[in-house]
Amino acid sequence: MGENEASLPNTSLQGKKMAYQKVNADQRAPGHSQYLDNDDLQATALDLEWDMEKELEEPGFDQFHLDSAENQNLESSETADLNLDSIQPATSPKGRFQRLQEESDYATRYTRSAPKSNHCTFCRLLKILCTATILFIFGILIGYYAHKNCPSNATSSGTLDHQLYQEILQTIQAEDIKKTFRNLIPLYKSEDDTEISKTIKAQWTSLGLEDVQFVNYSVLLSLPGPSPSSVTLSSSGQCFHANGQPCGGEARTHRSQDLLSSYAAYSAKGTLEAGIIDVSYGNADDLKRIKNMRNITNQIALLKLGKLPLLYKLSLLEKAGFGGVLLYVDPCDLPKTANLDDDTFMVSLNPGGDPSTPGYPSVVGSFRQNRWNLTSLLVQPISAALVAKLISSSKDGTKNGVCRPLELPPSEKIIVNMQVQTVTTFKTITNVVGYLKGLASPGKYGKEFDFRKVLQKNVVAYVSLHSPIRGNSSLYSVASPSLQQLVAEKNILNCFRRAQCPESNVSSIQIQGDADYFINHLGVPSVQFAYEDIKSLQDPSFLSEALFPKGATKIEEMDPFFKLHETITKLSGEVILQIANEPVLPFNALDIALEVQNSLKGDQPNTHQLLALASRLRDSAELFQSDEMRPANDPRERVPVRVRMLNDILQDMEKNFLAQQVPPGFYRNILYHLDEKTSQFSILLEAWERCKSLASNETFQEALSKVLHSINSAQVYFKAGLDVFDSVLDGKN
Repeated sequence: MGENEASLPNTSLQGKKMAYQKVNADQRAPGHSQYLDNDDLQATALDLEWDMEKELEEPGFDQFHLDSAENQNLESSETADLNLDSIQPATSPKGRFQRLQEESDYATRYTRSAPKSNHCTFCRLLKILCTATILFIFGILIGYYAHKNCPSNATSSGTLDHQLYQEILQTIQAEDIKKTFRNLIPLYKSEDDTEISKTIKAQWTSLGLEDVQFVNYSVLLSLPGPSPSSVTLSSSGQCFHANGQPCGGEARTHRSQDLLSSYAAYSAKGTLEAGIIDVSYGNADDLKRIKNMRNITNQIALLKLGKLPLLYKLSLLEKAGFGGVLLYVDPCDLPKTANLDDDTFMVSLNPGGDPSTPGYPSVVGSFRQNRWNLTSLLVQPISAALVAKLISSSKDGTKNGVCRPLELPPSEKIIVNMQVQTVTTFKTITNVVGYLKGLASPGKYGKEFDFRKVLQKNVVAYVSLHSPIRGNSSLYSVASPSLQQLVAEKNILNCFRRAQCPESNVSSIQIQGDADYFINHLGVPSVQFAYEDIKSLQDPSFLSEALFPKGATKIEEMDPFFKLHETITKLSGEVILQIANEPVLPFNALDIALEVQNSLKGDQPNTHQLLALASRLRDSAELFQSDEMRPANDPRERVPVRVRMLNDILQDMEKNFLAQQVPPGFYRNILYHLDEKTSQFSILLEAWERCKSLASNETFQEALSKVLHSINSAQVYFKAGLDVFDSVLDGKN
């Protein structure tokens, strides 16, 4: 498993060596100085060079300069030859190399000289930092099987024997997962997380994880109030709970816990009496239409969940002047088998982390900001049954077998009094952290509270296990563009193992859960496998932001024999083992460039400059893939020192696509789309929609600039990496 078992095509490209112009900061081409002056980009390149110096311990690396981008006019006829319709990703990394070889003009365009040194004798074992706050139990098993069976006398190449690799995966059994799951269920019912933390630590330690420790934080939590929130019709005085039941004493005892769980964490709290205005899904067009019809100041919006991030829609409503929001899920947006009309749910208005300590850890002594709520809006999730009562509509919203969406007639005036009761309090929570250290490069990590710098320096990839069983009919995979080839291959293998091959999807879209931090703040390639219902994949996106109470019985109903759990665990385990043990990180640089080009398809104006830059990025990625990645993946051509350098470049390439400021609820990592229905860059799509309703296109131009900066940074990053290879080899010779 360690090295590629099938040799890659041994491409021998002939042609002139590409010359890169070496320039100092004050000699850069004026057309690109705004990008090359970026401190983060220079720091990344210089840090890469510093790592090489430390690794090689050779003289001759005193100075490093970034290449200047070609001094050409990006707005000229260069874009005329771009044909985005011809962009087709290959079927595998090996296919990528073969495709490059077959391009007739490739050798003359992108050829560099052959490596000058081929006698280095060591190879880097990739470092993986296992960091997880357990939302489910699979991480325990993966850590166990990956460590227990790892040979202590690993070969110098750091690879695992293929037979041992299969033996590790075969030990993952559904019955073991079910047993562990049922053992943990009683602990989750306790409000105190001390016992479950101790259990996880003890189990991790017994299974071989090293240096398992508790890290305590004091965080600001938004919790349900002592009594359920309510909505009262002003005309009749009828009071309803969120599930549509009357506010009588009998209702308080009926499913009281579910009623308390129906709230919006970090919402403003209080009471508001105002008219209800149906804003549908709350996009820019909906609000523009409504604002032209009536006064919306301090009114209550009736808002459907889905299609856009909730935080984004709430920001639009808040800016428009609304005072409150009644949030619901339309039954027509759910699978027919999902009868959730009477069910309540909760949502979180927290984009991530502790609101009182944004950007730094919530430890004793940290400065606390007064952020008891994250919006001025009173936000209350309610059931579809309550919406039907408020608008005097029948719960049976079907006609001739067709579902009729809930809708408040424009002429109907409804005034309600909404009462939101939440409690904000500080609570100590415990994170359990353990390490499974590599044999050749175990890494050095502090006993510290802030793991951000450790993760930025050492983490290679993140495999998410957030809510893996959401249905039982379709395997759904989300992966960074650089990992999609690897995930697709694992899906195919799983298909043959199970003797059934339902269509499986791999995409780069926004997801819920802990992966958000790794994708958006660290720029780390990430993977998540999950089972969904086929119908849910066709529903409006972002419905998963609604957290319906789902007990252990529901999970076992969807997967009674835990076979789906076993599949998810094995797929995740395969990805982890391959990333951890392959000599070269299984990331595809060219796939990122292709994703960028595909994301520029559409009818947005003024993208010609982006298209030109994207073409250059693809050129650099093709050169990098062919001249560096192809030989590194071929054992006959592999040079250990180049593998070490190559992995450093691959590890950080997605960091170039982190935008600093994005709309609320949108990913900072612009490689990820809002959903599968949209392929354009999300921030461009949002800015273009808003631009339609504004007199100025300033917002759209700002979004264009952010995308332009990211693409240019990535292109310069690849070129800088190629120069590091040249400068290191020149120094050694």
